[in-house]
Amino acid sequence: MGDKLTRREMVARTAWVGAASVLAGAGGLEVLLGQAGQRVDESSSRMGWPAVTPLPPVNDKYPLMPTWRTDLRQLAPNVYVYQQQGGTGFPNAGISNAGLFVGEDWSVALDALGFPLQTKAFLAAAKKTTGGKPIAQLINTHHHGDHVAGNQFFLPAQILSHPYCRQEVLKAVPATPKSWPKQEGVADGTEVRKLTPPSVTFEDNLTYNIGGNVVEFHFAGPAHTWGDITAYLPQHKILFAGDLAFFHLVPYAHNGYITKWLESVDKIMKMDVDTIVPGHGPVGGKKDLAEMAEYFRFLKVEAKKRYDGGMSAGAAAADIKMGKFDNWMGPERIVMNTVRLYDEFKGTLTPDIDNEGTKRAIEEYDSIRAKKQST
Repeated sequence: MGDKLTRREMVARTAWVGAASVLAGAGGLEVLLGQAGQRVDESSSRMGWPAVTPLPPVNDKYPLMPTWRTDLRQLAPNVYVYQQQGGTGFPNAGISNAGLFVGEDWSVALDALGFPLQTKAFLAAAKKTTGGKPIAQLINTHHHGDHVAGNQFFLPAQILSHPYCRQEVLKAVPATPKSWPKQEGVADGTEVRKLTPPSVTFEDNLTYNIGGNVVEFHFAGPAHTWGDITAYLPQHKILFAGDLAFFHLVPYAHNGYITKWLESVDKIMKMDVDTIVPGHGPVGGKKDLAEMAEYFRFLKVEAKKRYDGGMSAGAAAADIKMGKFDNWMGPERIVMNTVRLYDEFKGTLTPDIDNEGTKRAIEEYDSIRAKKQST
């Protein structure tokens, strides 16, 4: 690598080095380097799959991702984002964002986060900022646990979502554990766990007039799921994109439809929007969204070449080199995302996760990468 850095690399590396100063204990920079260089699969354990290992090493040709901190930030009058920390050196899986729209007497929240201590911190920050105004409505952008598991802590607020979101939450209720295990930063071990489904559903075009703002909620799927909802504030050119947007993290297709997801991104790119709040990552804009889409466009082309060549999904994921995207958080998701693309190519894609296909792909990926590493 040459001595000259691009402006983007300078910004990214400054943020990356600065993060070392906030890491606990001595040798913060060494800790950060170690975490970046020896990353672990954060995604698979949440689904019960084998761990994806070894992950691609950090590529010194490209900058590491920046870091960002948790805060409730005002974006416009009576409009706030609760952005949770992440980036290089921090846990990233399941660390999502939320929104808050404040009215004269009550507020509307967007997404409930995934863990008790995170949700309670968001609610405490909202209470302090609004002077104690109650949250009367909570809107879930989609059904994944890191956006709906905190629903119970918003009651008696009315909870709304797309019908598909409600359907999927209801399906998950019977298998939900009765309590949260104690874990630092996640739960204190005393919380009763109750997955609370939305009680009101809407297909599209729900509009709130609150705090002097028009907040339009629209259906944007199928994309990340078959029930994605976004919130658009035309006066301020702000879009809360939910998990249609992952900034500085590898987007997670999970049970999504990648081709349709890219079509939804294209529609957003044509909207009158300056500020985009992602479901995961720091607040950004269209440039960040375009870069996320670039990840999928690149992966789709590379996966199709290998599919046409008769290569399996796990072997394809192990063979594809993602370049700058290898330094993004969550590189293990290349396996899950490749499986979703293969299901598209085969014409077998459904809204449900291909659990067995994903498990086989991870096991094959691990076997191939282990052999490569040993040689």
